[in-house]
Amino acid sequence: MSAASVSSLFVGVASALALGLIAAANAAEPVDVELVLAVDVSLSMSPEELEIQRHGYAAALTDEAVLRAIADGRYGKIAVTYVEWAGTMSQYVIVPWTVIANRADAEGVVSQLSARPPNSARRTSISAALQFGADLFAESPFQGDKRVIDISGDGPNNQGAPAPFARDAVVKQGITINGLPLMTSGLAESPYDLRDLDRYYHDCVIGGPGAFMIPVNGWEQFPEAVRRKLVLELAGPASPHWAAAEAVQPPVVLAQATPTVDCLAGEKRWRDRNYLLDNR
Repeated sequence: MSAASVSSLFVGVASALALGLIAAANAAEPVDVELVLAVDVSLSMSPEELEIQRHGYAAALTDEAVLRAIADGRYGKIAVTYVEWAGTMSQYVIVPWTVIANRADAEGVVSQLSARPPNSARRTSISAALQFGADLFAESPFQGDKRVIDISGDGPNNQGAPAPFARDAVVKQGITINGLPLMTSGLAESPYDLRDLDRYYHDCVIGGPGAFMIPVNGWEQFPEAVRRKLVLELAGPASPHWAAAEAVQPPVVLAQATPTVDCLAGEKRWRDRNYLLDNR
């Protein structure tokens, strides 16, 4: 073999090794689920309600049923990031992508949640929150068998792109969107809120394979609803954890294809209210 051939062979082997090292360095860590917890902090919520949300997620992440569902997965671990959102420019990553494989990991996430109090911001852009959540998957150092955005909120979209547009774009990326509509004001309906927020989430927000939502009709239901939602997201319909969680109230509602409510209701309410204020 000539010197030139040996040199070319050496270069080729060195290049292959370098590419292999780069690929190994860039390989994402496999997990069962990549989960974005997207939590509404718009001004319609009081400081006490914001704290209830934080405490509810903290309790759920360390719950035995949730930890068992994680342990029973193919890899026995999930990746979680916790985001608080309001208007189109208000998305705050409170907990960056973190792996949870055991109680110590879950308690580490809880300590990050408790590090500083939540902050409120104006308006409600479900669409921006969904897009922000989808973008977080591109930054994730993990590779999940499932990718899920778990979004909670107490009102309809009233800023940014219509919610169904964002939902459809996110679902096309293979991401499932599950919902937790917070109907905690009882039967009262403000100019910004919807009495049938559960139907709005059902028809206009959730989507993707196995998508579901759990309506919350009072803050006393919130911790249990979050716990159940996490178990269902992590376990899947074939798991015994699913049957156990589904047997508890409030009911789990699966997504459907045909809307029965106006998905622009939030935008119209905001427009009409401000028109009246401007023309008093």
